[in-house]
Parts: sequence; structure tokens; C-alpha cells
Amino acid sequence: MRAVLDIIIIILDLYVWLLIASAILSWLIAFNVVNTRNQFVSAVAEFLYRITEPVLAPIRSFMPNLGGLDISPIILILIIMFIQRVIAYYVYPNVI
Repeated sequence: MRAVLDIIIIILDLYVWLLIASAILSWLIAFNVVNTRNQFVSAVAEFLYRITEPVLAPIRSFMPNLGGLDISPIILILIIMFIQRVIAYYVYPNVI
């Protein structure tokens, strides 16, 4: 059972890195540093959008409008960190 919890924590860590990559890539696209006409950039952007948007959309729906500032990835990262701490401190020690 501890191996399953370790895998869950690793998946959550990986998802945090995907969120960070998605945010950075969106900034690079917004400031025209990278061009979405490039097939590789387009494929990576589409992958990151499809993997992060289903989780970020509900958070964006209840967040107030902050203009052009999107803090939903930060909120999701904080939620993931909370889940990891709960697993590490409360669930993991009680599993045999």
C-alpha cells in the first residue's frame, strides 16, 4: 500500500511540473518568444492545455475576475501540496 501512496505522490509532483510548464509556455506564447506555427511548439502547447485545463477550469469558474491575471495554477499547486502533506503526515504512517 505504501508503494501506491508513493506513486500517487510522484504523480502529483509530475502534475505540478506540468502546471509550471504550461504557465511558462503560455507566457512565452503571449510575449511572442515562441511561435505556435512551429509544429513542435503547437503539439506541446496542445498537450499541456489538454492535461491541465480540465482541472483548472473549475477553479477559474469560482475565482473573481482579476483582469489579465490568472492565479488558478497557483491555487491548484497549493491544493496539490496540501494533498501531498495529508498523505505524507496522516495516511502514510498509518499504512502497514
